[in-house]
Formats: sequence, C-alpha cells, structure tokens
Amino acid sequence: MKAVVMTGANEPWQVQEVPMPTAEPGQVLVKVHASGMCYTDVWATQGAGGDIYPQTPGHEVVGEIVEVGVGVHGREVGDRVGTTWVQQDCGRCDYCLKRLPLTGQTAMNCAAPRLTGFTAQGGHAEYIAIAAEGTVLLPDELDYVDAAPMMCAGYTTWSGLRDANLRPGERIAVLGIGGLGHVAIQLAKASGFETIAITHSPDKHDLAKQLGADHVVANGQELADLGGADLLLVTTNAFDTAEDAMTGLRPSGRVVLSGLDFTRPFSISSDGVPFHMMRQQVIGSTHGGQHYLSEVVDLAGRGKVKPITETFSLDQATEAYDRLSTGKMRFRGVFTPHSA
Repeated sequence: MKAVVMTGANEPWQVQEVPMPTAEPGQVLVKVHASGMCYTDVWATQGAGGDIYPQTPGHEVVGEIVEVGVGVHGREVGDRVGTTWVQQDCGRCDYCLKRLPLTGQTAMNCAAPRLTGFTAQGGHAEYIAIAAEGTVLLPDELDYVDAAPMMCAGYTTWSGLRDANLRPGERIAVLGIGGLGHVAIQLAKASGFETIAITHSPDKHDLAKQLGADHVVANGQELADLGGADLLLVTTNAFDTAEDAMTGLRPSGRVVLSGLDFTRPFSISSDGVPFHMMRQQVIGSTHGGQHYLSEVVDLAGRGKVKPITETFSLDQATEAYDRLSTGKMRFRGVFTPHSA
C-alpha cells in the first residue's frame, strides 16, 4: 500500500510503497478515508517522540473496517470508525492496574500505551490496523473529512471544556484561532456559553464571529476591559500569550492548557493581586477519555461543529508538510487516501 513515511529526524516526508497491515487478534483493519494533520506530526518529524523512524505519522484517522481480527467483539466489517492518538493501554503499569482508564480517565497516562503514529503505524496511509478497543463509531451523517479533525482537534478542545467544570452563566475565552481554536469556539457556543475569541490577527476577527464568538479581543487587557472570563481555554502553542491573557481572568477563574510549548514552561505572573488570592486554577488537559470523544463526535454528527479543512492526496505529502510546518495551513489539513 501507499503511505507517508518519516525516515529520520528533520527529514522530509516520503511517500513509499510499504507492506499492507493485517488485523491481528484484537485489531481491525481500516481502509483510511481521511487522516487529519496535527502539529504533533511536525514535532514527531523533528524528533520530539524519540527515534521512532521509519514511521507513518497521523493520529486523526477515520475510515471503513474491511477486516476484523480474532477475538474482536462490537466491531464489524463495514463499520465507519475513527481512532485517535492513544489506541490502547498496556494493562500492566501502576496506572492501568488501578483500572483508572475504566473510570473515564485517559489511557494516555499509561506508561506504555499504543500510540497511533508513534509506537504504531499512523493514519497517513491507505490502510491501518487499529486496536478495536481504541475505535469509536461514526454517525452515518458525519462526513469522513469532517470526522477526522474530531479525533484530536475536537477531542482535545472538548476535553478542555469538560475538564473545566463549567457552570451555567460563565464566560469562556478561547485563545488562538487555529486548528484547535476554531473548533473550540464552535463547541463553546454550541454548549450555550457566552464566548470570547482572543487573537492578535485582525484578519481572523470576522471569521471568529462567524464561528460563533460573541466578542473578539486582542489580548488580556482587552478581555479585562470587556468584563473578563471565567475560563481561559488555551489552544495556542505560545504560552507567553496565555500568560498575558490571564490579565482578563476573573476571580475563581480557570486556565485550561490544551496547547503545548516545548520552548518554555507556563508561568504565572506575580504582578497585581496574587494568583492564590484570586482563587484561580491552572488545569492541564488533553484527551480526556473515550466518553469525551464520543460526545464530540455526536456533536459533529448533529452539525454543531464543523472544521475548516484543506484536503490533500498522499502524493501531495511534501506540500502538505510544508504548509503544516510553516503555519501556512491555517486550520486543519486532511489526507484523503480513498475518496469518501
């Protein structure tokens, strides 16, 4: 089959003919209809995941089951499914032995999980073998291209909103209107909350309003002048802008970090009223469990959230990587190995 392959740290993506996977016991073989591109794919290519090469990237994977392995229950040939970064936990580490994944917490905290695009083949390929337990069924009305970004961009931002324990009448501010942020605005508004977009890009103001933002501001001071927010959902990878935006966080407000910044840690300013006296919280949030993934897939199926996408064939991998790594891909790029 044809697949995108990372051949080494900082090496360009190559499109290669590689062996076709098969469904081993407990797995399903999926014909990939769409595979979304996340900036994590760039970090993996740059070596952030260690020496995992050669490897096929991609962890926003959706398609049709064409083969079911021995011992699989609940999945059938013809099912439309998706998978995300963490397919499966190891079942043996301290975290897994406490059975925390079964209580709704994420198997990402497992010591040795099966990671799509890292420890296991990713989705930028024509076919992929996936742990059946790591799949979610897709609504029939949800298009594959729209479904793929829900596997990470939607899953991540929805988990952040859910982990914040929002209360009726609270205000949400979404920082960053990119691949995650443009989805987060839609989810916040669909949940009935007053929603504020924070972006330094004037050209994104009109779009933010179209996506559902009630207000658009440029920084933390403008957020404060608007009356502040109870939740600051950080979807950007630049923590300096997140720290600035905290100027507009209300007492008892929460900062939810859904982005990653490998260049510097997140810090809390000592200016103004001390953080602890404001009773504020900083919450780390990522994929929060398959119940959250199922919820956001359902919202997408009902048309409550729709990602903005650019589609590429596998043969356009070089162009796609260039757009992704340089920030020219403003929202979500999606490979379409097979037409839907």
